Order: sequence, then structure tokens, then C-alpha cells
Amino acid sequence: MTPEVPLWPLIGVAVIIAGFILRFNPMLVVIVTAIVTAFAAGFGPMAILTAIGTGFIKTRNLPLIILLPLAVIGLLERHGLRQHAQNWISRIKSATAGRLLIVYLAARELTAAMGLTSLGGHPQMVRPLLAPMAEGATETRYGKLPDRIRHKLRAYAAATDNVGLFFGEDIFVAFGAIVLMTTFLHEAGIDVEPLHIAMWGIPTAIAAFIIHAWRLRRLDQALARELGGAAEADVPATAVPAKEGR
Repeated sequence: MTPEVPLWPLIGVAVIIAGFILRFNPMLVVIVTAIVTAFAAGFGPMAILTAIGTGFIKTRNLPLIILLPLAVIGLLERHGLRQHAQNWISRIKSATAGRLLIVYLAARELTAAMGLTSLGGHPQMVRPLLAPMAEGATETRYGKLPDRIRHKLRAYAAATDNVGLFFGEDIFVAFGAIVLMTTFLHEAGIDVEPLHIAMWGIPTAIAAFIIHAWRLRRLDQALARELGGAAEADVPATAVPAKEGR
């Protein structure tokens, strides 16, 4: 007989899903989820406050770790990092937004699979480099872009980073989710090696790469249809001399 595992703490998952669906403040959703999960696990008010205080003391240096890179990136942007990225990618005539993002997707998945999750990210890679490069590659082909297309390219750049990180880190054997699943299964009487769980993440990562790469190829085709036709419409037609009447 395997020991029964209480499932009430999993109610926090429902709380966080409901909070994000209803578009509540993310910080508030996370705090409420933590409190609800703690109560469901049988923690008293003092135990919850103790856990929050202990976590705060252990991570009090975390804001410094987060804010210092943001300050450096902001300083680089002020001195033209985005413009240099756009100018550099515009020199590669064969570059498109879709091809660029496919290359980044592969690099992001591979580095995340090796545990190097900090090499990418929205503040340090997507905003200052990846999105401007995607915009620059598109501008080189089709000229000045409307704001709607710029926002679309930025959304695809952010989504590419998310997909690469999410499915790539599942292959890393020391990833927190793998450790959590191993511990949960062990408490339920099922012994599974972390490496075995990580290996099963490889087919999912490959499938995610293929599906998102196909979406990025479709992005190039959609841009060609939409902006290619607009670019041709902006070119004035060559005047044809009228035939003289007899």
C-alpha cells in the first residue's frame, strides 16, 4: 500500500490559473496563491509568517542581482545598443525576422538544456537586441514599418524566448521542476531517476521547436503578403505616353 498523498495544497494551482485568467495583478495573485496553499497544507498563521520572513531573509540580495543588470542594459540602450543591433542585422541581406528568430530559438533551447537559463531573457536579450534585430531585418526588406507590425514582431520575439526557455530547461537534469516531480513521485511510492524524467523532455522540446519554427516561417510569409503588397503600392507607376490622335 502506498501512503496517501494529500492533494489539497494543489488548490493553489487553481487559484493562480483563475487569477491570471481574470487578469488580476500578478504579484497579488502569487501572494494569495502562497497563502491559500499554505493554509491548505495545514500551516497556521504564525508558520506562514515565519516562512515568508525566512524566504525574505534568504533572498534579500535578489533585488540587487536583478536591478544591476537592468541598470547596465539601460545604460547600453541609452548609448545606442538598439540602433547598433538594427544596423548590424540590416547588412545581412538574406536575414528575415523568421529566420533570425528560428536561430535564436535553437540557441535558447540548447543553452537552457545545459542549464544556462540566464543567457537569454526579456530584459537582457529580447528588448535590447532580439526585437530590434527582427525589426531591422524587416525594415531592410520592406521599408518603414507601421506600429502594428513592430508590436507583432516584438510579441513574436518574446514568445520565441519563452518557448525556447520553457521547453529547453525541462531537459536539464537539475531543473527545479524535475526535482519537484522526482520528489513527488518518490513520496507516492514511485522511484524514478531525474535523468529519466529529463530524457523524456527531449521529444517535447523537439516538437516545440518544429511547431514554433513553422509559426515563424508563416510569420515571414504573412509579412511578405502584407508589407510586400504595400511596398509595391507605394512605388509610383511609370507614366505611359498617350497616343497621339490621328
